[in-house]
Amino acid sequence: MINRLTDGIGFQTQALMLRAERQRLLASNIANADTPNYQAKDMDFGKALRTAAQAAAGGQPAALPAATNARHLSVSTLGLASATREAALQAQTSADSNGVDMDRERASFVDNALKYEATLRFINGSVRTTLDAMRSHNAAG
Repeated sequence: MINRLTDGIGFQTQALMLRAERQRLLASNIANADTPNYQAKDMDFGKALRTAAQAAAGGQPAALPAATNARHLSVSTLGLASATREAALQAQTSADSNGVDMDRERASFVDNALKYEATLRFINGSVRTTLDAMRSHNAAG
């Protein structure tokens, strides 16, 4: 019974963790815009989410292992393999071989932030609906 309540939220949680990881990659690209020889990195979000969903369906552990600190989360169990981290397409060549296109990075950063917020709102709405349903059931009984 509990599984039916948590399956939808579990998928959205995976999407939220992957969005957070993509946001970290994009922020790293922006921070390294002036670093010589730095190549921008991005991930194929759709591919990573499909991989994460398949891993979860295959019985992979849902608990996230700690990274460098016990309070840090890792997306390794969500199916984000190093293969999904790929060099972003280089739109321009710079004199110092830096592959960061700030216009593209800013646009991707804002787009991903909006989608992260939308996922949070969806999870919040799902939890609120479930709590309201439980409250109305208790009030009727």
